[in-house]
Amino acid sequence: MTTPAEPTESRAFLPGGVELAYDTFGSPSADPLLLIMGLGGPMTWWDAQLCEQLAEAGFYVVRYDNRDVGHSSPHPSDERITLARLARAFAGLPTQAPYTLDDLADDAAALLTHLDIDSAHVWGVSMGGMIAQTLAIRHPDRVRSVCSMMSTTGRRSVGFQHPTLLPALVIKKPGLEGYIERQIKGGVQIGSPAFPEPEDDVRRRAIDTWNRGVSSAAVARQMLTVLTQPDRTEDLGRLQVPFSVIHGLNDKMVHVSGGRATAAAVPDAELILFKGMGHDLPRALWPAFIRVVRRTADRATAGYRTVTA
Repeated sequence: MTTPAEPTESRAFLPGGVELAYDTFGSPSADPLLLIMGLGGPMTWWDAQLCEQLAEAGFYVVRYDNRDVGHSSPHPSDERITLARLARAFAGLPTQAPYTLDDLADDAAALLTHLDIDSAHVWGVSMGGMIAQTLAIRHPDRVRSVCSMMSTTGRRSVGFQHPTLLPALVIKKPGLEGYIERQIKGGVQIGSPAFPEPEDDVRRRAIDTWNRGVSSAAVARQMLTVLTQPDRTEDLGRLQVPFSVIHGLNDKMVHVSGGRATAAAVPDAELILFKGMGHDLPRALWPAFIRVVRRTADRATAGYRTVTA
């Protein structure tokens, strides 16, 4: 299979000094689709082939690096988060993150403004799903539909991960080979047991990610953002936007209860569960994912309101 060439990367200079790296696929006249990646993941974790297939399905695809990731601007203070501080947050004790999901959702809205896109369909995975939910809550007129994937509502009793996974997210062996080893082991630990990713693909993505810039301090900051997020259940209940939830029944990073709770919270949300799927984007399931995103987008109608008054 021929690998599509990566599109030209651009930069958006947002209010407040944040710079976001982004690129696009497809025709600007197609339905805009904003892809939001999860914790510590650069936009290239949205595989270029997947983006091309989304463009073929009628979308103008925009993917980007969240702040503190890849080629986007890092946190200005380079604040480092200790394991003790993460443990406090994991236990529900008062802890403040350097930035919040609100900040990341505002970044997404500002990127749409930069691109002169009034509103877009949004697909977010993991932390990206949390950002997508928050974007719909905070910026109702900017969201046409939402696909929240392997994510959760922020309620602490759902969507949990096993505590043993926490150190694996923030402790890295030094150097590229250590990063590759961690990515391979992580794929086995949290990936899809029914759809294992070839090790060569994991290694290639790890090298690409490393070359974009990997920061354990940034990963820890984003983990603290996730651990200190508010419960959005009540706000989600006021959404009036086409909404779908995708989750794997074998997700060890965000338990499937998070997906079920999200679908239960949003009026008329569609819940799609996959057996054998963990916390990743298995290539074998891309056609099914695209069908869900397209179906959800097609439910959108002109003149909707995303949040009730």
